[in-house]
Amino acid sequence: MKKWAQFILCVLIAAGAWCIRNLSQNYVSIVSVPVLAQSNIEGHSNISTTEATITAQVSGSGYSIAALSRKHQKTRKVNFNKEDFNFDGDNLFSIKQGDLYKYGSAIFGNGINVESFISDSPKFVFPQVSYKKVPVQKVLKVSYAPQYMATSPMKLQPDSVAVYGEISKLENINQVLTRPLELKELKASAHGRIKLDNPSGLRLSDEEVVYSLDVQRYVELQKDIKIETRNVPRGVELSVLPSTATVKYRCIFPVNDNPTESVVFYIDYRDFVKSLSGTCIAKPDKLPSGVIEYSLSPETFECIVTNN
Repeated sequence: MKKWAQFILCVLIAAGAWCIRNLSQNYVSIVSVPVLAQSNIEGHSNISTTEATITAQVSGSGYSIAALSRKHQKTRKVNFNKEDFNFDGDNLFSIKQGDLYKYGSAIFGNGINVESFISDSPKFVFPQVSYKKVPVQKVLKVSYAPQYMATSPMKLQPDSVAVYGEISKLENINQVLTRPLELKELKASAHGRIKLDNPSGLRLSDEEVVYSLDVQRYVELQKDIKIETRNVPRGVELSVLPSTATVKYRCIFPVNDNPTESVVFYIDYRDFVKSLSGTCIAKPDKLPSGVIEYSLSPETFECIVTNN
């Protein structure tokens, strides 16, 4: 009896070793997986109401192939990029076979290599839903190290999002706020991701945005200038009061093109004609690209016309 028990144990061990060795090898097989699509198609639900069966010839270990070959395969939710969908009408969207390869792991699982897709292009129904597109408003607190500043306002990508939900709730939504962002003592450009504050009971097309803020070291230059006039008709004299001003420039360091040597400020007669009060703002000419910002003191000028 003892010998029989030892014999059976040896057989079981040999069978187990054989299974492990064979299941560890790579195999090629045709498998099918039911898929429910998720995406971010503007104006439509973020999940399809129908599923599609995707069939492909795949290769992988015996373990992986065996799991995929089960009779009752569990439906997989796959997140597809909205740019990969083709609109076929009546809320029906399809994906070309060539675009499916990038989703091979999501559809069939890790460790599976898709050799070719056999089924037709899968089609999914994404019902239309109520939505409203609104701008993203940043909640920002920023400070700069001495002699550093932003060269332009912070950029957000995307700068607007679609808000989905009941029409009665959408009526009160005019913007979506970012989570508070604080940047301290900047002396270099800043960029990153920031989450959006999702209004209660609503869905956003994007959960976060990418921000970028260009920061440069600057040097400040100052000069007293005379205000010129342009486009004044013949026989008309345009007097500017005061006739001089002080201009301050903030320029990217180091300064390659000194604005104090080339920039001219002037009053355009056509602006004066459009002005109801006769107060005008001087415009710069030949402003170098290295100038981040400038300021004039005074900021406005009184203009008087006299006929020659």
